[in-house]
Amino acid sequence: MSHPLTHLDEGGHARMVDVTEKSPTVRAATAAGSVRVAPEVVALLRDGAVPKGDVLAVARIAGIQAAKKTPELLPLAHVIGVHGCTVDLTITDTGVDVVATVRTADRTGVEMEALTSVSVAALAVVDMVKGVDRTARITDIRVLSKQGGRSGSWTRPETQDHA
Repeated sequence: MSHPLTHLDEGGHARMVDVTEKSPTVRAATAAGSVRVAPEVVALLRDGAVPKGDVLAVARIAGIQAAKKTPELLPLAHVIGVHGCTVDLTITDTGVDVVATVRTADRTGVEMEALTSVSVAALAVVDMVKGVDRTARITDIRVLSKQGGRSGSWTRPETQDHA
């Protein structure tokens, strides 16, 4: 799958892709990732007993805020309207799974917004539990699916049965 590097100009310099001529369309992207923590922290999460407070609520808000701030963090990302963002966090036997879906009706996709949402939500989980688990780690951040735009829909092959 060879695609031209659209973020480079003829001289090989970074540039923002011009989407002026593209028509706004409905687009969505879903991303996921995980935070792995010690078994004792899983128990604290399930009991709502993490000393810093409601980990999932803080992480959910952090993820939503991050989706809206993506172009401030990624220099070549477009400023687009984030028209919807859901961040779902699930406590598992090994930590917290994070899934974010971002929606827009704009000229370019929201994959980076979904990835940023998951990343920052996961960072918020780590921040909330680091006092009780210095080994907490973020893993497997990836796009699960995207809809809309010129290239249409795409689902990560290993998640087709779960997306």
